[in-house]
Amino acid sequence: MLDFVLFMFFSVIESSTLFYFAFKVFKIDLYVKEIIFAGFIMAFFSYTIRIVYGLAEIDILVQYLLVFCFLWQLFRIHIFYAAIMTGMAYQTYMLIQSLVYLVLNRTFITTLHIPTNSLRIYFLQCLSALLVFSIAFYIGKRRKGFDFVPDKPDGKINISHSEKILFALSFPSITVVVLMLYLFNSSSPYFRLMPLFYAIILYGYLYLSRKKNFGDTI
Repeated sequence: MLDFVLFMFFSVIESSTLFYFAFKVFKIDLYVKEIIFAGFIMAFFSYTIRIVYGLAEIDILVQYLLVFCFLWQLFRIHIFYAAIMTGMAYQTYMLIQSLVYLVLNRTFITTLHIPTNSLRIYFLQCLSALLVFSIAFYIGKRRKGFDFVPDKPDGKINISHSEKILFALSFPSITVVVLMLYLFNSSSPYFRLMPLFYAIILYGYLYLSRKKNFGDTI
């Protein structure tokens, strides 16, 4: 029972931070109750798939799709932009978490072979969430970010070339996230290269988003 409560608690923190980051980056109003509700749903799905059935790779895909679906249906973001927001938020979060893990691993605080529900994993989740939250808070405080995502989900939109590329980046984003988990579970030395892949895709998101935000053409 305690393992379930701890898993749910830290997973809700992680999921809620992901949504908080996405909203701050794209200058969208926060819906705290809805964010926590979505976090609980995602945490329950994650516990069932990852812990009960032991399907961690499937859990990664399900979590990615849940973020997308919640942005689209619960927060009423246009389906096209929901995909872009999901991809950028996930790449940022996974980049930071993979870097944090590598740092902790180098300092012998954690090791490559650890259970999903261990205290060291919870520490990794908390530290990653704290860093992502801090970045998002800074972005909101400084009024940074992008404002090209429309508020009305059913409104007519004119999709530019840069937005099509942003949307296309969602597909390698999913692949890289699944690849990361595979390399992690197989103790592959190539896992250390994952932050580089995240950084490359994230750079594409940021560059194209900036071009779109300032009305530049590609």
